[in-house]
This record gives sequence, C-alpha cells and structure tokens, in this order.
Amino acid sequence: MRTPIFTILFLSVSFLSFSQEGTITIEQNPDIDKLVEIYKDANTNSGYYQIQVGFGGHTYAQNLKSQIDIDFPGWFSKIDFKEPTYRVRLGKFKTKMEAQRRLIKVRKKYPNAFLLPQKIGA
Repeated sequence: MRTPIFTILFLSVSFLSFSQEGTITIEQNPDIDKLVEIYKDANTNSGYYQIQVGFGGHTYAQNLKSQIDIDFPGWFSKIDFKEPTYRVRLGKFKTKMEAQRRLIKVRKKYPNAFLLPQKIGA
C-alpha cells in the first residue's frame, strides 16, 4: 500500500524540481499598431442603428419596454425622452443590414416599428 503513495510523492517532487522559468519576446511590425488605431477610429466615428417600437407617455413607454424585454430577451432596449414624448428603442446594431433583419422580426409583433440611424454621442 505504501508503494503507490511513495511513487506518486516521488514523481510530483521530481516534476517540480525540473520546472523551468523563461521569458517570451514577441517581435511585431510597428505598422500593426497603426492599423489597430485606424480600426478603432473607424469604429468610434461610425454610428449604429436602433429600432423604434413606439412612443407616448411615461407609463405607456414603461409598459411597452417591459413587454419588449419579454418578447425579445437579451436584446438591448431603452426609453429615450425627447420632448414631449418617451420613445422606446430596441437594439444597437452596427450595420444597416443586421438592423433590417431584426426589424423584420420585430414588425411581426409591433407592425409600426421603424429603423433609426444613430450617431455616436447622440
């Protein structure tokens, strides 16, 4: 019975004594950093698309948002206030094509929904 325990203990001590430390050096073309910055700028300056599902008073907007969260779980939704009404918006889509595909699904339940382009910071 002692032999398997001593064998395991001996092997684990042996492996620990042979471990090595080292360093890794990665050489990278400096143009890659420039390309990453260009990519970040392009994505930061571009807008996105949202689907406006409805608008109205505060209570109506809250009820509509609650229903949307049930109908489309996992989708981003919010209520925006632009005087004089509250607007319920759904999603944050990077491309118009993706937004249009989702709009088709949303219109099955909310036929008056429509697409809105949004600017970053708006």
